[in-house]
Amino acid sequence: MTALQHPARAEGPLRPPTRVPFPVVDEVARHCLQEEEPETVHIEVHLPGRLDEGRLRAAFVEALRRHPRILMREAPGRWYRRRYEWELTAEPDVEVVSFAAAGRDALRDARTRALTQAPPLSLSPPIRLEVVEGGGPVEGSEATDAVGGTGAGRRGSRPTAPRPGGPHGTVLFLTINHTALDGPACLRILATAAELYGGRDNSPAAAPVRTQDAPPPPEETPSNWSPPARVAPGTPEPSPGNGLLVTELPLPHRPKGSPYTVNDQLMVTTALTIAHWNKEHGARPRPLRITMPVDDRPRDATMPIGNGTRLVEVPFTPEELAAHAPADMPALLHRTATRTRALKSLPRPQLGHGAALLTAPIAPVAWRAALTRGLRRAASPWTSTTLLSNIGRIPYALDFGAEAGRAHAVWFSAPARMPRGLTVTTASTAGRLHLALRWSRTLLSHGDGAHLRDLFEHHLHTTEVTP
Repeated sequence: MTALQHPARAEGPLRPPTRVPFPVVDEVARHCLQEEEPETVHIEVHLPGRLDEGRLRAAFVEALRRHPRILMREAPGRWYRRRYEWELTAEPDVEVVSFAAAGRDALRDARTRALTQAPPLSLSPPIRLEVVEGGGPVEGSEATDAVGGTGAGRRGSRPTAPRPGGPHGTVLFLTINHTALDGPACLRILATAAELYGGRDNSPAAAPVRTQDAPPPPEETPSNWSPPARVAPGTPEPSPGNGLLVTELPLPHRPKGSPYTVNDQLMVTTALTIAHWNKEHGARPRPLRITMPVDDRPRDATMPIGNGTRLVEVPFTPEELAAHAPADMPALLHRTATRTRALKSLPRPQLGHGAALLTAPIAPVAWRAALTRGLRRAASPWTSTTLLSNIGRIPYALDFGAEAGRAHAVWFSAPARMPRGLTVTTASTAGRLHLALRWSRTLLSHGDGAHLRDLFEHHLHTTEVTP
């Protein structure tokens, strides 16, 4: 009997399912849903071998049961209710795992679905796992354009050695409705499923130990009251939606004992890339602000499932981005490290104090939704320039056993709605950097995304400096 044949069960025959009010992040996201650009998070995991369909379905559903907070759907309610609520279920309402038909375009089509088809909030759980067999080796560049087409490889890019498994490999696509869940939480679910499937330990690796420096001194930074730079328009596409490009790069070299981290190098790279792009497109220099998610949750089985990151904004002045000769790079990296450490150490609600006030249940949720959407439109000039989400080193082996093997590439991508219109997501696996660029088609085209990728690779290399 499959999960489809099991109705959602309450705790007792006459007791209704448990309900949980939407947290602040979930409610704000729910207010601002758009059909044209679904709020999906896409996770793409490459394995060298093949998976058994029945065993994978059983392992993934059991992983959902072991993290019951993911088994939820939006509870129905009247327009005058004061809150949205999640209704927890005992079993999935739908078949969560699907296997795509093999074919030359299977990988491209699965990426497209991950961007365009958000799992509905009305069915538990708001996540889908699609399996594509015969994904093939990871090339130096795999790109999906705005409608899911495969782009050509980069000119002059460093070649990447083919991965084990060749055309017999498997690619897992997790598509997440971001109103309910974030990428790290769903990666935790997948790690549990891998352990159940393969029988091998997928406990998280220990986090790197960093020296605890004294709190950094305050510094002059651009005011958050002035509108930041926007990503200059490229060649917009005629239809709405998101485009996606994924690529694999070497991890940037960082001298031993450096006062900055790889995350700081990626932050500087993102800022320099956008400054370079805007200069090429004739935009007036303005301060940049880059949103950075910070996740303080444990990575073990106790990890809270949901939207658990808080957002901070890292500023850059036009002057410090204009003068980035090799001799100036160590100073820019050091300033960025000081900034990011200071921002991460500040206690702050996930979306700030204003969002907590907006979601206070003092008026019907429909009224608050209209107010939130209006304020979001009014505040769009002050929205950050872009978002950089660095997952960092994947903490789990994602080992599915002898036949399927261990993940050798993992990509994430975050939604890229306007007014930002561009998000940068990075993760590292097996000593490689996996970069995803995702953009709004109303701002950029696939060719623009490919050029931004080339600029990112160039500026990432410039951060590899000696002290």
